[in-house]
Amino acid sequence: MTENKSEESQFQPASRIQGIGISEILKIVGRARQLKSQGRPVIELGAGEPDFETPDNVKQAAIDAIHRGDTRYTILDGSPDLKAAIQKKFARDNGLNFELNEITASTGAKQILFNAFMATLEPDDEVIIPTPYWTSYEDIVGVCGGRVVLVPCSAENGFRLQAKDLQNAITPRTKWLLINSPCNPTGAAYRAEDYRPIMDVLLQHPDIWLLADDIYEHIIYDDFDFVTPVQVEPKLKSRILTVNGVSKAYAMTGWRVGYAGGPAALIKAMAVIQSQSTSCPSSISQAAAIEALIGTQDFLPARRESFRARRDLVVNSLNQAVEFDCPTPPGAFYTYAKCEGVLNRRTPEGELIETDTDFCRHLLESASVAVVPGSAFGLSPFFRISYATSEQELTEALNRILTFVSMLKD
Repeated sequence: MTENKSEESQFQPASRIQGIGISEILKIVGRARQLKSQGRPVIELGAGEPDFETPDNVKQAAIDAIHRGDTRYTILDGSPDLKAAIQKKFARDNGLNFELNEITASTGAKQILFNAFMATLEPDDEVIIPTPYWTSYEDIVGVCGGRVVLVPCSAENGFRLQAKDLQNAITPRTKWLLINSPCNPTGAAYRAEDYRPIMDVLLQHPDIWLLADDIYEHIIYDDFDFVTPVQVEPKLKSRILTVNGVSKAYAMTGWRVGYAGGPAALIKAMAVIQSQSTSCPSSISQAAAIEALIGTQDFLPARRESFRARRDLVVNSLNQAVEFDCPTPPGAFYTYAKCEGVLNRRTPEGELIETDTDFCRHLLESASVAVVPGSAFGLSPFFRISYATSEQELTEALNRILTFVSMLKD
């Protein structure tokens, strides 16, 4: 009889994920929903998801695809029709010309990042990421065997990377620079004149590639002119991967379609990775994405205006409190407010607020408002609000935040 050794056979996760935990955002969302289930009137301002519906023409394109029987595998990194739609989008919106073999589509833009880093990073290759940064960037690089080099970007510089700081961060192991504009979590964005010094640094380092995450491209305000790095320096096109998707602008987060344009050799290598993971994106989602990209874009200005009004509401309200300093972001649907003024103060219950994480935790528990601390994004003491919700909910949440702050004790 074989001895039962179950107690000795405990599960051990692979070393590549041992340094990765559940994100602070998901923890906050989980606690917020737990409180909601207990009957608490929690307002969630943590998730980066538009509250608009997917446009009707896009929904109809998916329905039509189902009725046509377009329910089989497509080419693994996007059907020819989807790639042609992406090609037209790049030409129309960015003045960029990509051949079809320079375009890839995947199950969300996050998979594009995985594919790119998995296909290119050797152990301990470095990826420079300006902070504050979207939390998944660091973990994706880590899973792919790379090492993240975080470069702080101050509010005084609009949370934008400065050329001198980039130059100082470069080492012989630097493989990629990753820039997200407009940025999650700050809403910061780069004009052509902001990119120019960065492009000049990259021209001096021919082995460094640039990943441009443009997912919030269409969510910009106040006559801000969006530009993507290849437009600023076409000489770098052979080592830039331009990433985008349909989730934010078209309110298609659940459809899971991301795409990118880049050098054919890189796109081919990324297809190898995708062939052994997800294979093709959903054929129905691809049909919807085609319509999103080449169908009417008339709804985008109205949605931008709605987001702008919400942004102004949040910025103006937060800046009523002397404890906060909230810049006006030019893009995305987030504010990133400094909250140094609440540190070392006490809640009405006498608990000390030492960090932005403490502040956000007490705000959720005491005022039933869920926001995300800056520590989750690599720069404290700040907190992020996602204003991708109704003005009614935002107004109530802001009233609760200001009331909570007014009750803090020295």
